[in-house]
Amino acid sequence: MSNPQDVITALRRTLVEKEREAANLQDKVTELTTQLKHVPPRVSAPATADVDERVIKVDDALVLQEVGLYEYHHPLENAEAYKLSLAALRSQIRDAISRGDAIEVSKQFSFNNSLAQGRRLTGDLAKLMLRAYNAEAENCVRTIRAGNLVTATRRLNKAAADIEKHGAIMQMRIAAAYHGLRTQELELTADYLMKVQDEREAAREERERLKDERKAEQELANQRRLLDKEREHYRNLLDRVTSTAERDEAQQELERLDQAIADNDYRAANIRAGYVYVISNIGAFGPNVVKIGLTRRLEPLDRIRELSSASVPFPFDVHAIYFSDDAVTLENQLHQQFTKLRLNHANPRREFFFATPAQVRDVLATKLGNLLEYTTEPEATQYFQSRHYWP
Repeated sequence: MSNPQDVITALRRTLVEKEREAANLQDKVTELTTQLKHVPPRVSAPATADVDERVIKVDDALVLQEVGLYEYHHPLENAEAYKLSLAALRSQIRDAISRGDAIEVSKQFSFNNSLAQGRRLTGDLAKLMLRAYNAEAENCVRTIRAGNLVTATRRLNKAAADIEKHGAIMQMRIAAAYHGLRTQELELTADYLMKVQDEREAAREERERLKDERKAEQELANQRRLLDKEREHYRNLLDRVTSTAERDEAQQELERLDQAIADNDYRAANIRAGYVYVISNIGAFGPNVVKIGLTRRLEPLDRIRELSSASVPFPFDVHAIYFSDDAVTLENQLHQQFTKLRLNHANPRREFFFATPAQVRDVLATKLGNLLEYTTEPEATQYFQSRHYWP
């Protein structure tokens, strides 16, 4: 029978080779995925065809389509809480390895009719197997992406299953509790990455909201100064003129300005007041997509022009701009009405919906009554002018 030292040396050599291969796996997967994009489409296999469970899908787009919206496995308040939980969990993982609780192996395996030699052999092999499993676990953690936990979990489960399969003669397996810790590590890492992504998106949108709020405040303040200046002019005029007609005209202007100042002050004080707008961009999103948003800007069309910047190929068309004392509630009601028709179900802060302008008009009519101005058909001048030249 072979010398135990030779067996261990051969196993170590094999492990080094496997680790070298594993180090290049991610690059190979990326390269193959790129090549597959240029392969002509093939006829899909019948739905009843058997699926080989040994094959692990690595195309993140396909996996994300299968699992749908990401759900947190360990809901925590913020990304920092996930970092603390991960640190505590990794401490448990190190403790399990130190105690020898990470891998199970038979104590009765004999080698050269010697239990002592058998224990040494299984002990050395268990260390190598655990090292391989941990290397795969670390690789899964490093390569996991926000929202896509499925592939990493399948890879880790397969690593544990392979070790149990190849170590069956020694009753060798990764301890279920330890595998659970490493699976939880993957879940927490995926949750952490998703929470970081959510917080960044929320922070970006909050910056946009505050930017719009600051512009609205500046516009209202500038408007108040202009109104005050104009009011002062008519007050002075009222003191100078003597004819009844001129005094009446000046008095009417003062009343108009007093009302405008009151409206301006109300807008500045009431943060819920603003304009709800319905816009579309047939050239960018197609004929049956609308955006329902809110702005507190003094001139709401300024906000529409900002949205029509170089980030979209054509400017937005305006279907309705409605001022409301409680624009926040009105916008939320419209979003709720079309919530099942969202384009982006993963991020409800995105305000695009699969709906026609006419459908939004019908809902608005139930909330507001008669609509004096509403355009159901987009003008889309640049879009229609450009279609002739499209390839």
